[in-house]
Amino acid sequence: MEPFKIVLADDHVIFRQGIRGLISQKSDLQVVGEAGDGLELINLLQRGLKTDMVILDISMPKLRGIEAASEIKSILPDAKILILTMHKSKEYLYHCISAGAQGYILKEDSEVELFSAIDSIRKGEMFISRLLTRELTEELSHLYHGDGHLPTDPLSPREREVLKLVAEGKSNKEIADLLFISSRTVENHRANIMTKLKMNKTADLIRYALQKGYIPKST
Repeated sequence: MEPFKIVLADDHVIFRQGIRGLISQKSDLQVVGEAGDGLELINLLQRGLKTDMVILDISMPKLRGIEAASEIKSILPDAKILILTMHKSKEYLYHCISAGAQGYILKEDSEVELFSAIDSIRKGEMFISRLLTRELTEELSHLYHGDGHLPTDPLSPREREVLKLVAEGKSNKEIADLLFISSRTVENHRANIMTKLKMNKTADLIRYALQKGYIPKST
């Protein structure tokens, strides 16, 4: 039986090497490629690299993991996606799952949860970090007792991608190049975003992006 193929994407080389070392301990798993940022990852896949799973971080240069996840699904619809990140925010979790990820684990727990996550996802199951699972269980309990609410977001995954890049100060042309769409399409997305959010200033969009966790507060 052929080994389960995995591509790693993380801008921290030493951490990436550590994950590769862990995976190499399993004879049924094989790392077939690595990338240091989201665009490099997408370029690898577009050039024909085949993989069963992509393990990637959220915070990467040029193209974040959330945006990359959507692109991965358009190139390799059957590829599994596991997010391996330092971000404990439930907002990030919701965005990643919405973008097509099947798993979300924390870097601090990678040695403990990595193989469980890979095994679960290979079986067609979803795997979420135990820490976040506890928080989600508490949130669902609050919902059950009528003192909580489900997170809502009027924007589509693509609109969130565009908003994130707008908030980072990218021009329409830069956004178009990063997302492989036309400048006119970017303009349409920006107009739809402002209509849905009832905003007409870029500063308001940036504040919204910060509140929703699309960009880190240090950006």
